[in-house]
Amino acid sequence: MERRRAPAANRRYGQRRFWDALYQQEGAEPREWLGGLSRFLPQLEAELRPGDRILVLGCGNSALSHDLHELGYTDVTSIDFSPACIAAMRARYAHCCPGLRWAVMDIRALAFPDATFDVVLEKGTLDVLMVEETDPWNVSPQAVAAMHRVLAEVSRVLRPEGRFLSITFAQPHFRKPHYAQEAFGWSLHHVTCGDGDTGTFHYYLYIMHKGQPLDLSDVALGRRLHQPPLPAAPPPTPAPLDDDEDYLFAIQL
Repeated sequence: MERRRAPAANRRYGQRRFWDALYQQEGAEPREWLGGLSRFLPQLEAELRPGDRILVLGCGNSALSHDLHELGYTDVTSIDFSPACIAAMRARYAHCCPGLRWAVMDIRALAFPDATFDVVLEKGTLDVLMVEETDPWNVSPQAVAAMHRVLAEVSRVLRPEGRFLSITFAQPHFRKPHYAQEAFGWSLHHVTCGDGDTGTFHYYLYIMHKGQPLDLSDVALGRRLHQPPLPAAPPPTPAPLDDDEDYLFAIQL
């Protein structure tokens, strides 16, 4: 079956110039993908510890880093690949949160030594890697490789017993195979977030603990991600018509 093409406009989300132009226009006015910290704070705080060294991937102009700082998690480094974004965030928070650190960086090549952070946190950043995918059941090899590269970097910079926390709308049957890779050396579970009001979407907090094993069911799920898709089933052979049906068909009755 021929693969459908994603809308051409989706490609902009993977381009630095798009985000630079956006942040130059918006500045550091908060834009909260998936909502603000209060929507998932109870689930998130269950995984955070006092004194954690936290890395926020793809911070954008979210207030997440500031809000964590206000809660007492003051050792926070936030990165984004848009220089305009990082400049705007520094300008917004330097006076009130001088301990926050900001850096221009590509999430596919983190410029940190191994085992640097207790927690790596992302909110909607990894979704950008999937915007050109048209079939969530059959993700392209390019998207699988891009996701694997980022997650390998996350695993590398996590300390032993560190946690990777990923917040996304992506449902478990679509996202868990990417996280459930034995090479990353972490366990995997998720919780559902959201208020459940009519007309709103639930979203998910995926929690990975470095140094803990994957469940066997998750191991199998992760391995299937790298198996070639099954060939399409041939169309069913039509049943032969009996004599009466054949006659009626022939005269188009």
